[in-house]
Order: sequence, then structure tokens, then C-alpha cells
Amino acid sequence: MAEIVEAEHWIESPGGRLYAKSWAPCDLNSKSPIILFHDSLGCVALWKDFPQLLAGSLGRRVIAYDRLGFGRSDARTDILERDFIALEAERFVPLLCEQLAVPEFVACGHSVGGGMAVETGAKFAGCKAVITIAAQVFVEDKTLQGIRIARQEFASVDNVARLAKYHGDKADWVLRAWIETWLAPEFAAWNLDAALGRLRCPVIAIHGDRDEYGSLAHPRRIAAGRGSFHIFPDAGHSPHRERPALVMGVIKDFLAYSADPAG
Repeated sequence: MAEIVEAEHWIESPGGRLYAKSWAPCDLNSKSPIILFHDSLGCVALWKDFPQLLAGSLGRRVIAYDRLGFGRSDARTDILERDFIALEAERFVPLLCEQLAVPEFVACGHSVGGGMAVETGAKFAGCKAVITIAAQVFVEDKTLQGIRIARQEFASVDNVARLAKYHGDKADWVLRAWIETWLAPEFAAWNLDAALGRLRCPVIAIHGDRDEYGSLAHPRRIAAGRGSFHIFPDAGHSPHRERPALVMGVIKDFLAYSADPAG
């Protein structure tokens, strides 16, 4: 694998500073970089070695950032708005692209981050392709049941402590933001249908057949009439961690034949 150069960045926003990290091979090509959107409990550190593997395998710069309130980004105390997924693309992606000089990119997101990648692709002509990993596109009973089970598991002090390893004293807010937002009755009607209808770039949906937070209806709806989906057997909610080499291969093949003009 090519040598990878890592760099840390701080993105200024009206709500506070966002932490970002980038990985770039020394022999960087001119292909559009990949922006990673993390899941509901995630952050840059929880991507583990996935960004480095992506950068080395694809020869592209990879950028991941902690959403406001997560990881090393500044804390927040407000309640997430019902349309927080769309607002992430509207409020923060332009700041990231401007301050890191990224005019064109590929959006790749895990779980709720996949929804943010879709919203980003729907809003910006500079988004040349969208990759979703275990994304949800509507509020499904299976998703809510998975969250209720997780809520019981996080009643354990040890589990909260593990979350605090990545989010520090923001861990309680991160946990509440996930559980309370998704289980709120007013969130039940949320879906990505409008954003999916506005997508004009290539899209691929990656999903595990044992995903505890969403059925195969999600990747099928993402891909319907606009892209493709890939189902990994015996994989759960994090196929990029469970089957990294296979996921890497699927992404590499997708981008090689996508509409990314530099791909």
C-alpha cells in the first residue's frame, strides 16, 4: 500500500469548531476526494483504519470529520431538529469544502451518515457520487427495535464508559441525541424520498443481510431507478468493519465506472 500522509484540521462554524482528519497517498492522483459521514454514535476515531485503507486502495484523499457535538468537535446542548440529517448537508458541508478547498468530492456515509451523504448529493453539483453503508431511508420498526435494545444495553455504566472513550463528557448527549431523536413520535414520518428524487449523480448502497437496524428495503429504495446496491451475506450494521476488503473492492469498482470525471 502507498504511504499515507495524515493531517488534522479544524473547521470553523457558527456553532463551534469541527474536528476533521484527512488521509492522502504520497502519489495522490487528481480524483475527487471522499468525504466520510459517521453514524449516530460515531466519530473520526471510530472509522478505525477504514479511511487509510480507502486512501491507499483508491489513490484518493479521504476526509472524515466529527459532527458538532461528537468526538473532538465542540459540544452542543440543543435537541437535534427533526430535519437534522438534511441540515448537516446544508450547514456544515459547505464550510468543510470551503475551508479544506474541496470543490468536488464523493460522499460516503455509514448509517445515518448515509442519509447525510444522500442529502449532500442531492444539494451539491460538486458531489460526483454517493456511497451509503447500512443507511436508513425511512423510520422502520426494525430500526426502532434495534435502538430500544441498544438503550437497554447502554444502561450499563461500562458501555457508556466505552462511548466516553471517543466522545469524552459529550457521551451522554451523543447517546440521548440518537435515542430520543429516533424514538420521538414526531420523527416517525421522516424519510429520504425527496432527496433521493433530486439525486443526479451515481449511487451505490451497501448493506449487510443481518443488519440489526434496517431491512433490505433501505438499499433497494436508495438504488431504485438511480443506482445499484450490494448486499453482504452474514454481515450486520457495519460491513466496512466486518468485511473491509470486500467493501473496499465494491467501492473501488463502483468509482472506477461512476460518473466521477476524475474517477
